[in-house]
Amino acid sequence: MALMFARLARNFIKNGYFPTDEETLRRVIQMVRCSGPGPHRFLDPCCGEGTALADLRQGLLDAAAEEDPPGRAPDIEALGIEFDQERAWHAKRYFSRVIHSDFHDVVVKARSIGLMFLNPPYGYGVSDHANGNAGSVDAGKAERLERTFLFKCTPLIAQGGVLVFIVPHYALDDEIRIHLARNYQDLQVFMAPEQQFKQCVVVARRRKAGNASKQVQDVLARAQANDAVPVLPEEWVASPYVVPASTDQEFNFHAVRIDAPQLGDELERYRAQLLWSNFGTHFRRSTAACRPPLRELTPWHLALSLAAGQVTGRFRSAEGREFLLKGDTYKQKQRTVTMDVNEKGEASEVITMLDRFVPVINAIEFTPDHRLGQIVKIA
Repeated sequence: MALMFARLARNFIKNGYFPTDEETLRRVIQMVRCSGPGPHRFLDPCCGEGTALADLRQGLLDAAAEEDPPGRAPDIEALGIEFDQERAWHAKRYFSRVIHSDFHDVVVKARSIGLMFLNPPYGYGVSDHANGNAGSVDAGKAERLERTFLFKCTPLIAQGGVLVFIVPHYALDDEIRIHLARNYQDLQVFMAPEQQFKQCVVVARRRKAGNASKQVQDVLARAQANDAVPVLPEEWVASPYVVPASTDQEFNFHAVRIDAPQLGDELERYRAQLLWSNFGTHFRRSTAACRPPLRELTPWHLALSLAAGQVTGRFRSAEGREFLLKGDTYKQKQRTVTMDVNEKGEASEVITMLDRFVPVINAIEFTPDHRLGQIVKIA
């Protein structure tokens, strides 16, 4: 799947955009399989134009179709987040749901993602000028974006979920290595076949946080130094990394703030379910005439009619005056005090509070004379 915005794709460093090349992606697809029909949930928090995760999803669907016998096509929900507006709207063509927002402003339910495809921006989280020196970055004051994204993404992955982490090999510092060793198992690291950005590919399965394996840290340290690290194999012959199915019934995936174009897109998607298009159906008033009561209404019946708002509309009195009426009812406390004297001559006071519902009719004078517009309260 080709990149649409070649202008953005060429200017990688300026935009922090390092798309995954097709050959690396093809080899990654061979390493992953879905556990049955699903549903499965994939997330790319830096999805760019959406091509990488879209190809990964399609590759797994094709792999299921080529099984012997052919397996049922897995249900894969692809989700993406992209900060750049132009790339985000391009990705919306391929993903189930894409949010144009900063990743830090998006709410994702913890332990809900079966596969995390993480190819984050590379570099430091602040500009060079933030430290007063245009030619260097103070690593003590700035944190690498690869580390920030990894730490924030790990809690979102389900237990047994798969992480595909693509970063420059030199970015695997002590903190990243310890984090990966504590939170993941079955970890393997390879150099990407395309070395334009000096990338390595880390694939692992999420586990409960535990002790950081010294063996895993050593493997990652050798990868950071690019010391005899194997290249991602062309044909994957080992057991695949199996993506677990999603088991949660409720899933949160939304931005804290949403702009007008995305709001309009969401409303258009759910137009058939919105109230406004069916406003006439839901609020249609019956045109049939009301049935007259079987007997004359008592004050109690009138109070109920007032409380229900049924005594309303335009009325003309026997003297020719016209009113616009609106019925209402309010609750009033009625207080009574009684004195009680027992056989010993001791007096006690009993206070009783009763709720009393009082009907009220508010009217606007519609009589075409000097009284027009006056408000009349009829109790």
